[in-house]
Amino acid sequence: MILLSNTDLVIAASLVVLLALLSLRLQAGISGQLLIAALRTAVQLTLIGLVLKTLFANVHLGWVSLLALLMLLIAGREVMARQERRFAGLWGYSIGTVSMFLSSFTVTVFALVVILGDSPWYAPQYAIPLLGMLLGNTMSGIAIALDRLTQSAWQQRGVIEARLILGEQASDAIADLRRQAIRSGLIPIINAMAAAGIVSLPGMMTGQILAGAPPVEAVKYQILIMFLIAVGTGLGTLAAVVIGSRRLFDDRQRLCLDRLRAKS
Repeated sequence: MILLSNTDLVIAASLVVLLALLSLRLQAGISGQLLIAALRTAVQLTLIGLVLKTLFANVHLGWVSLLALLMLLIAGREVMARQERRFAGLWGYSIGTVSMFLSSFTVTVFALVVILGDSPWYAPQYAIPLLGMLLGNTMSGIAIALDRLTQSAWQQRGVIEARLILGEQASDAIADLRRQAIRSGLIPIINAMAAAGIVSLPGMMTGQILAGAPPVEAVKYQILIMFLIAVGTGLGTLAAVVIGSRRLFDDRQRLCLDRLRAKS
């Protein structure tokens, strides 16, 4: 494996700075966000690298669980932050967090215990990277689906209320919007699976090949990861949309858009 020096990373960072300067000149309005995102990437990955180094040297279920919980809580916050219209109060945070817990955590534990079968099953070498990949993709799917659901409900509130007046149940009145939201949340992972190996080489496979792993073994791991991500994203999106759809109505099946608030 070719080891990277700090100079190599500085050269790569200079390309990001160049891109930010170009976007500034073109008045694209994203140069600041780009630089902040790049800085966050460097700082966060450096910190997690140090944490994992310590965790690998001190394998314990409690420490692994604590890091996994922290990852989940941060992912829940990111789901809420990416929505133009979110549920007000604790619901805005808990829908995404609970959905990711029910999906990503379940799929990760199943893969560690049943498929990988390492001892101990919570070995951080496998548990943390696997959970991270599942959480990252599930987070994106849930954020897109919830954003589509709440935005569509707000824009088509007149249509939904008309259906309710005509005697439809709340679940039927919002069924079309629910299907569209689920479809939107799953499109990214479906596209990723459809293009894998033809248009793109997924990240885990590329990383293993660069590290010197046999290509066939890298492919096996990537197939496993893609399937797990698809299941985790699908289950998480379904759970979030179902919970969110019910939250849009009260006990008397009235549309309650006052439970939403616009992104500040």
